[in-house]
Amino acid sequence: MECSPCEGLYFFEFVSCSALVVTGVLLLMFSLNLHTRIPQINWNLTDLVNTGLSTFFFFIASVVLAALNHKTGAEIAAVIFGFLAMAVYAVNTYLAIKKWRMNSRQQSSRQTSDYIRARTESREVDHRPEIQRLDLSFLFNIRKKSTRSKFNPHEKEVRGK
Repeated sequence: MECSPCEGLYFFEFVSCSALVVTGVLLLMFSLNLHTRIPQINWNLTDLVNTGLSTFFFFIASVVLAALNHKTGAEIAAVIFGFLAMAVYAVNTYLAIKKWRMNSRQQSSRQTSDYIRARTESREVDHRPEIQRLDLSFLFNIRKKSTRSKFNPHEKEVRGK
């Protein structure tokens, strides 16, 4: 059976099935803690992108299906459930944004503390006695030379008497 004005229904089916598959895979990965085995992927951002795109596409598909439906009970129910799914994805998008911001703040504060720790360690003095001895003897030699200079006021008084 051919249906020429069914493009809205086909788009809605594509969006709902795609969202079901992608969200199902992510749900399975998070439930079984498989995401911890692949630390190279930012999973919070992946969840945020998935829920954001699903919200957007469910909104578009529900509006298109509402505008192009045949007023049958199944299509009206699909539009209602499409807007409900969009609302649930929107709430999940909001929660994913909060989680992503919280993790990015923690990560930036962790990087800042690592930076401060590295700077502090680089400024620590090396407490090796041979280095301290060399430094002190070097300073002592400079002081000896400066006390013997002809600009010392005590030496002039001694020479003048």
